Amino acid sequence: MSRIPDQKGMVVWLYGLSGAGKTTISLLLKQQLENDGFFAVCLDGDVLRSGINKDLGFAEDDREENIRRAAEIARLMLQNNIITICSFITPLQKHRTLASAIIGQSFTEVFIECPLEVCQARDVKGLYKKASANQIIHFTGISSSFEVPTNPELIIHTAAESPAESMEKVYNYITPLFKGTINTKTDR
Repeated sequence: MSRIPDQKGMVVWLYGLSGAGKTTISLLLKQQLENDGFFAVCLDGDVLRSGINKDLGFAEDDREENIRRAAEIARLMLQNNIITICSFITPLQKHRTLASAIIGQSFTEVFIECPLEVCQARDVKGLYKKASANQIIHFTGISSSFEVPTNPELIIHTAAESPAESMEKVYNYITPLFKGTINTKTDR
């Protein structure tokens, strides 16, 4: 893989409950970046679990390994100046800390905040229904915990805005970062 010389790589790590809007925002963000002439890829938890991470379950050790592998892939992309948008539930602070440690300084943490009730109402994959019926074990928000983040760089409240509005907030936050300027941590 050759490096992309005309852009600075970065990793944007979107995390939150299932149904919060991570994948939708990541795909919109990728499209916007590409429209503006940047090269970006999306790493999605569901996609990785259907391939490279299909040997992993949802117990705590497997979740940590899932995040470790995803972060290592993202780091490889970063080394080649690729803007990598990751969308993973990443339920525990230690998982987010692990991803940040692997990726390093070009890691941008974005909490996709959405109340559990809204995520359950969205439930496009029927996962909350299955988890509530004990057909899925270790499901985040139902039988497995989600730790509120301690220090995200950006918080997006998807219950209060459209996916396009959410994406625009992420885009406006990250653009100065990969263009090399400094942006302060904020809660929008």
